[in-house]
Amino acid sequence: MPRVIHFEINADEPERAAEFYRSAFGWEIVNWGGPMPYWLATTGPDGEPGINGAIMHRNENLTTVNTIAVTSVDEFLEKVKSAGGSALTEKMTIPGIGYNAYCMDTEGNVFGIMQDDPSAA
Repeated sequence: MPRVIHFEINADEPERAAEFYRSAFGWEIVNWGGPMPYWLATTGPDGEPGINGAIMHRNENLTTVNTIAVTSVDEFLEKVKSAGGSALTEKMTIPGIGYNAYCMDTEGNVFGIMQDDPSAA
């Protein structure tokens, strides 16, 4: 079946957004250097579950909500705030799945963070 294989994050200032995701999540982000401004984001090592993507100049016709796997929603809510983002929701329990919260980056993009915990109740 078809799967998500790439994401694109819209940004008014892609370099600022790149610094936010580097700081909050440790992603490796580099300018592609191609014919259009486009910053490639490596979110983790090959062989681990997940996808890589990019940051690009904002296109008002495009929006995306990505969910990022984290080891602790509480810890990463603080990292998001320290990196200049904000929490839109408090930590929420998804019974039998884990915990999640919605946040906003420095560019006004909404994203989720999810902590896996099958014992969550």
